[in-house]
Order: sequence, then structure tokens, then C-alpha cells
Amino acid sequence: MDALSRGLLKEFPNPERTGCPGSEVLKKIASHKMPLSESERWLDHLGSCSPCYTDFSAFRAAYQRYRTRSGLAIAASILIVAILAGWALFLRQEEPLVAQTAVLDLRNRSIPRGTETNPAEPPLEIAHNVAHLKIYLPLGSSEGLYDVRIVTATEESVVTTSGTAKLKDHVTVLEVWISLSSTHPARYILQVRKTGSEWNSYPLFMR
Repeated sequence: MDALSRGLLKEFPNPERTGCPGSEVLKKIASHKMPLSESERWLDHLGSCSPCYTDFSAFRAAYQRYRTRSGLAIAASILIVAILAGWALFLRQEEPLVAQTAVLDLRNRSIPRGTETNPAEPPLEIAHNVAHLKIYLPLGSSEGLYDVRIVTATEESVVTTSGTAKLKDHVTVLEVWISLSSTHPARYILQVRKTGSEWNSYPLFMR
């Protein structure tokens, strides 16, 4: 094929370009944009006209380079889309993990006994998709087993759980796991007590 191509490029001179179809036709044939039924009439001429075959070879090489660049561009676009989609999925998976933990700081709050909250204090806030509570207990709280529950204003229990409070950097920290899947945004009451003691109540807003 290489020898035949070299022969076609040199052995059939046509300086007058007699019977040549023109560059537009050659471009369409080289880029496969002309149906075979139309291009067939020019195939014999291409095999017997070195100038036309030279032009045809140049157009075909340019078309092949274009196809290669287009293929690389498409592959790069697909790769970029795949990376962005993967990153978006990663963010969607990571976001709930961040939102699952809520920190409730009770250190500077009063210690109301029983089920009544202190109306002068703003409510604590958590998201309804929280699954893990990290509670900083009031100053002076001792380590040990604690009960935690969230109730409605009419004292209907929503969540009840327990955990062990530990002293960390001079702060008594209680960590518990909860499930709020059946709740909706509203005002509630957070109640905490050392197991066997009286409940301490704090206003809580679930958003």
C-alpha cells in the first residue's frame, strides 16, 4: 500500500488538472462525508491523477488528525464529568456525616431541676438529622452514667438514651447516640440526669 501510494503521488502527473473534481469534492471523500454512490465516479480519477491523490492524501491526514483531537477532547470531557460527578457524590456522602454530630454546651447554663426550663435562656439548637450528641455538662458535674431524653412540651418522650460521662481537659463530656428520624422541626425539651437523680431540663429547638 505504501508503494502504491508513493506511485500514485508521482507517476500520474496532470499539470492541467484535466477532469479533476475540485478540492471540495476531495475533502468530502477524504472525510467520508460523501456517500459511496456519489464518490465512486471519482475513484478511477484518484487512481490516475497524482495532483488529486496528493490533495486527497493531505485532506485525509488532516481529517485523521481532527478525529484524533476530537476523540481526545471527548475523552477528556468524559473524564472531567466523571471526576466532578464522583466529587459531588463524595460531598453528598460526607455532608451528612458532618451534620450527624451536634455539640450542646451546658457549662454556662443554670441547672433547673425537674421538667421546667429556664425561660430566660435561649433554646439549644440541633438539626433533625443529628445522630450523635456531644454534651458538655454543667461545671462541677461528676463522671459516671447519665440518662438523656428529649420530650415534647407535654412531656411525651421522643428519644431516651444513656451514656457514660468522662472528664476531658477539665470538662465533663457526655456522648450519646440518638435517632430523630420520626421527629419534625419544633420546640422540645432536653433532659439530662445522672442515673438515679432528678432530671435537669433545657429548652431545645430542632430545626
